[in-house]
Amino acid sequence: MSASPATLGALVRGLLERLDPEVEAAYAAAGLAWRPRYTPVLRGLMRKGPASIKALALGMGVSHSAASQTVTQMAREGLVVLRPGTDGRERIVVPTARTEAMIPALERQWAATNAAAAQLDAELSAPVSGLLAEAIAALDRRAFGLRIAAAAETLDPPD
Repeated sequence: MSASPATLGALVRGLLERLDPEVEAAYAAAGLAWRPRYTPVLRGLMRKGPASIKALALGMGVSHSAASQTVTQMAREGLVVLRPGTDGRERIVVPTARTEAMIPALERQWAATNAAAAQLDAELSAPVSGLLAEAIAALDRRAFGLRIAAAAETLDPPD
């Protein structure tokens, strides 16, 4: 039996499994207690100032649940605090002084990471960053679930 080709999901997970630990190790080598998944939250806070989890999720392009999980983890680690919003359900995310003090070192790491990503892109037949942006835009135009349903209609019915 021959091995089947990797699926799209396996390829994306494989890429992230190669990138995230290396980025996290670079943070640790720089003396930063930081995880890659925290970066979009902090960048959103740097752009907008204190913000609701909903606003951060929209800016990051992720679900409210995913943003909430990341923010909760950051709060446990003392990187952000949560304050009540205008209604009882809303929570406003605020970076702590500890996080604010880390920003210059984080910006240096982000610059190094972006330079390394550009070097990786230069080695490829097509820049992975461009392909991922195109894929996300295509999925925004037509969800993957709709694509699966349409493809399933073209297949023979099960026996």
